[in-house]
Amino acid sequence: MRETDSVAGVSPQTAQLLPIPPDRIDHAAIDRAAAVIRQGGLVAFPTETVYGLGCNALDDDAVQRVFAAKGRPADDPIIVHVLEDWPLSRVMTPGSGARTIGVLMDGFWPGPLTIVGDRAPGIPDSVTGGLSTVAVRCPAHPVARALLRAAGVPIAAPSANRFSYVSPTSAEHVLADLGDRCDIVIDSGRTDHGIESTVVTIDGDDIIVLRHGAVTNEELIRAVADQGLRVAELPSHHDRSGTSPGMLARHYSPSSRTLAVTPGLPYLRPPLETLTASHVFYLGYEDRLPKLPPDWQFVSLGRLDDLAGIAFNLYDTLRQLDAPATDDVLLVELTAVLGLGRAIDDRITRAAAGQILTATGKLTAVLRAR
Repeated sequence: MRETDSVAGVSPQTAQLLPIPPDRIDHAAIDRAAAVIRQGGLVAFPTETVYGLGCNALDDDAVQRVFAAKGRPADDPIIVHVLEDWPLSRVMTPGSGARTIGVLMDGFWPGPLTIVGDRAPGIPDSVTGGLSTVAVRCPAHPVARALLRAAGVPIAAPSANRFSYVSPTSAEHVLADLGDRCDIVIDSGRTDHGIESTVVTIDGDDIIVLRHGAVTNEELIRAVADQGLRVAELPSHHDRSGTSPGMLARHYSPSSRTLAVTPGLPYLRPPLETLTASHVFYLGYEDRLPKLPPDWQFVSLGRLDDLAGIAFNLYDTLRQLDAPATDDVLLVELTAVLGLGRAIDDRITRAAAGQILTATGKLTAVLRAR
């Protein structure tokens, strides 16, 4: 893990760790964390996707503390978390998209679906990156829900990690990244999905997928098919970075050199088997085992017939293998399958800053250039 360093506007501190099992909610501990939220502090908490770094979404100073703690650019919007029985008008003005938003809320809230719509007047510019829209979701995790209920305010929360680094799926990950930059870290064990929410916006009768995530395209299509609605995506050339959280070209990325690779490359053909590399880790799948040079280490992400298991393991595995002080290389094989595979491949590609190797010659050049 990386060593912590100072960030302007953030005073070094040691976060208070609050263990709260999701099946045995400690309401006294929840009330303590909720009071910190209301007072403008920062609380790292679990959701069903990843851990979030939360603050009062209506408190501009608190939101700016979140950006400072993460080292996050001010123009990168963050998600606002709410409960399904709160008036949506607290955070969003649905307008002409109200019916479609209602269909999505009925079908997927609480759960890992984020909806982008026109922001309500009380949402600070700092939350939305200066945009006229806001990203909102209702989490399903019982601890996140208890925290929202006790705080009584919408909670703005990006992932609880340093900006662009691998997202946290455990309290240990949060402490390694931000243990000196937030007030409380709630420990509820590993998160359920292991990757972030799906993000959508509304355009007439079209539901536009901005970011693939834990809700698949297929699930969206099934849920809205009888409502006269369509599920579509922005063209691949469209710049999504300013429309949705987590869409920069380099994101979810280890410090070690990380490259995405397409399945089935002939790795044993010369000159790869003569390369002298200190550590090359190949992250792949047990039901599609590659042929590798003898000095490379195969690391399993799971089986392709269990995409949920792959998503659950991905970030934790990347963090375990990350060794910033070395010249290690992580080669992560794309799933190249639909369903949840779209979201997994999106995360792998962004972890690799868009570098996808499709030929062994490219791989040879990359390894020799280290």
